[in-house]
Amino acid sequence: MALRITGGQLGGRTLRTPRGASVRPTTGRVREALFSILGQNLDDLSVLDLCAGAGTLGIEAGSRGASRVVFVEQGSDHLRVLRENAALLQGHADIDVRRMDARRAPGLLSRQGETFDLVFLDPPYGRGLALEVVQALAEVAPTLLRSDATVVAETESAATLPETLGGLRRDEPRSYGDTKLWIYRADEAE
Repeated sequence: MALRITGGQLGGRTLRTPRGASVRPTTGRVREALFSILGQNLDDLSVLDLCAGAGTLGIEAGSRGASRVVFVEQGSDHLRVLRENAALLQGHADIDVRRMDARRAPGLLSRQGETFDLVFLDPPYGRGLALEVVQALAEVAPTLLRSDATVVAETESAATLPETLGGLRRDEPRSYGDTKLWIYRADEAE
């Protein structure tokens, strides 16, 4: 499957994808809709891409100006392709590819003093992993997420996620075929 970066400085460049039935990269249509919501200019943001897979979302963010992207992936086949794809960001963003379980990553990164403006979460569908990682993020949100952070979770359309994540409140979920986007942002009323 050929994927292309949909925007930014690297727009049109091809990304590799791992082989196999379990691979489900975020489609171009969903990425275009997501970055229309988030904005095309992500200058100087620090981004965390959990369950990164081929790194599609983090690379899109780096192409649009994010200064740092940390990719977290556990699968060895995915990591090989992820490292190749992430290399496209060299000279555009500081990249860090880490092999670890996405459920443990928020706590570990928080203890290491890391902070992020934007977090992507795109786990395999149908395993309940999105909820587990959202809960792990919520536990360390005050130290891991910057005050105006945004968290984006991508799930199958049947999934349900909580209304809040730490101090963040979710927008109404948006559906695109069998994909649902959940966007958590700082509550403007606070």
